[in-house]
Amino acid sequence: MASASHRRPLRKRRTALVWTVAVAAVGLLVSLVIVLRPDGEPDTVRTAAGATATGPGASPTARRPTPSPKPSTASPAPRRTPATAVSTTTRPARPSPAPTRSSAPRPASGTAPLAGRIKPGTAYTGVATHYDAGDGDGACLYGPSPDLMVAAMNHTDYQTSQACGAYIQVRAASGASVTVRVTNECPLPCAPGQLDLSKEAFAKLAGLSAGRIPITWSLLSPSTPDTVSIRYKTGSSRHWCGIQALGHRNPLARLEVRTGGGWSRLTRTEYNYFLSPDGTGCGGSLRLTDIYGEQLTVDGLAIRPDTVQPTRVQFTRR
Repeated sequence: MASASHRRPLRKRRTALVWTVAVAAVGLLVSLVIVLRPDGEPDTVRTAAGATATGPGASPTARRPTPSPKPSTASPAPRRTPATAVSTTTRPARPSPAPTRSSAPRPASGTAPLAGRIKPGTAYTGVATHYDAGDGDGACLYGPSPDLMVAAMNHTDYQTSQACGAYIQVRAASGASVTVRVTNECPLPCAPGQLDLSKEAFAKLAGLSAGRIPITWSLLSPSTPDTVSIRYKTGSSRHWCGIQALGHRNPLARLEVRTGGGWSRLTRTEYNYFLSPDGTGCGGSLRLTDIYGEQLTVDGLAIRPDTVQPTRVQFTRR
């Protein structure tokens, strides 16, 4: 028969085993209660998920990637919504506002891709002053003109002579209007929007004694029976030349000469000639481009300095 001293340790081991099983069962029961919560997710898991979505340092746009803005190809316009505004994909659709100006509506984007500061379909505000235009010549170097309905464009909008030859309709507050052609530049301090009109043109809007009046003005593409003419500058040869276009209906954006590799664009000067300093293309074919992108090709003109040579081409009326 075994002694009692050998039986007691056996009971202790059994008791310990029972307690171990009981503790394990309780732990299992607690785990089941946590797992089977109504939302089916432990608090620790939900907290971690919340920290990922909204915690410090997390980007609020991480949930919905914002597409990179497409580069704008249109010319910047003062009334355009900045690129940093709310994306059009999240903005409610709204009808276009009714025009608030009496001027012609703006053209669709891209209809005048080469326009500079003066864009078609846009009404500009400023002031009109007047000067003695003499024979109608000016900074554009067109020469004397029998028509003295001319104007000097302010330095800013003159834009390195790109305004030369532009036809402008000018309106006064009284409702009177006049159409002028830009043949000159009004230097600083003439402000953007300002037109210095010939006395003859100013008199169509107000008495000369008024001196200075508020105006609105816009670009025109007039009807004309004339064609474009070309003039080589004094001193031009096959080694150096300056070329000028006259009588173009719409503002001229580019003048190019034909070369062995295609067309080469000449640099425009403030006195309204396009220069070929090394003689490239002098005496060859020319290509003229207006602000609307229309191109005219002129062939067969000899280098005849300071001589106006007519062509058979003209830009389309817009």
